[in-house]
Amino acid sequence: MNLSRRATLLGLATVATLGRTRLALAAAPTEARFVVVLLRGALDGMEAVIPHGDPDLARLRPGLVPQAASGHDLGGFYALHPALARFHTLYAAGELLAVHAIAGPYRTRSHFEAQDLLQTGVEQIGMNSGWLNRLIGELPADGDPGGIGLAAGIGTPLILRGAAPVGAYAPVGFAQPDQGLYAAIGRLNAGDPVFGPAIARGLGARRFDRTAFAAGAAPAMDDEEMMSPAGRARPADRYGFPELAARVGTLLAAEQGPRIAAFQLEGWDTHVNQMQLLPGPLGGLDRGVGALKAALGVAWAKTAVLVITEFGRTARINGTRGTDHGTATVAFLAGGAVQGGRVLATWPGLKDRQLFQNRDLAPTADLRALAKGVLAAQFGLGPQALARIFPESAAIAPMGGLLRA
Repeated sequence: MNLSRRATLLGLATVATLGRTRLALAAAPTEARFVVVLLRGALDGMEAVIPHGDPDLARLRPGLVPQAASGHDLGGFYALHPALARFHTLYAAGELLAVHAIAGPYRTRSHFEAQDLLQTGVEQIGMNSGWLNRLIGELPADGDPGGIGLAAGIGTPLILRGAAPVGAYAPVGFAQPDQGLYAAIGRLNAGDPVFGPAIARGLGARRFDRTAFAAGAAPAMDDEEMMSPAGRARPADRYGFPELAARVGTLLAAEQGPRIAAFQLEGWDTHVNQMQLLPGPLGGLDRGVGALKAALGVAWAKTAVLVITEFGRTARINGTRGTDHGTATVAFLAGGAVQGGRVLATWPGLKDRQLFQNRDLAPTADLRALAKGVLAAQFGLGPQALARIFPESAAIAPMGGLLRA
């Protein structure tokens, strides 16, 4: 009896009674693993990797960026945000590379357009397949109808859509509505004689009180959920990236498991109170990559994890202690296969005349060059295959020296 190996691993195959029946699972076509983490909302690269050595940073962002002394030093000019402790450990071990002042080839400030272009890998809207799906199409086929690609979480991101088959996985109960939505439902139905009391009782069982219906506040948290080590409230990891990364890492580590995966993480659009809002998502990203490494085990040595976002944010702080949609940002490459312990950047400077359109960190590197360099080194792909994965990029040379020889 032949069952798709990845369908079996993901628990999607029909249950089979094994006696004299032999379960035939094919071997994966490659031992290399590649994971893409999409940060939706536009990460502020200058807070994630702080260029504190630039004297104009304090002028543009008074009080916005953490002091360098509270961050994790990356050699003098740059420092990681304090929430990225595991990233710093990876950096010290030579397993994390930061690429700064990087952007896609597009110049749009629309989240929707930029995410489409980031995930399709082209310069204009219109492509209906993602570059990660096109990568899968370039790799040797193993006859498994489930493919070697995996969408992690709810829904399949555009980067994985296309002609090549992919699987999908999310643990039971992974998607949890925002607590503010529960409160809004309670308020909207408060006047209904039937639903109002019933919803109120249900929300009460979830630790809401009457003030939540009035102000939209979140319910009280129990000890497990209450506070991060820095004292900021955060959701329990049970419903976030760290738990999902641990589960998916186990699948990727399996001998017959998938080899390519994509995650989507929300919560990076920090127009207001950025200093208070950004540590939570950064901490979740940090814990998630740490969980992925732990779950992969020995397979981490053959893994590359690319963390990218649609664009950066403005160089200057705005009137609500946040930043607006910008251009260049930072990308991360993590994994045991990575030649890390470095920050790659041609730093453009932060003087007014050096900013892009007098407002953004200017891009000096193309995201396609980074992605092409990883794919060439990780999967042995040549110029023709890379050109099919990233159309319109013939003039963009792959970055070299990204992975260990």
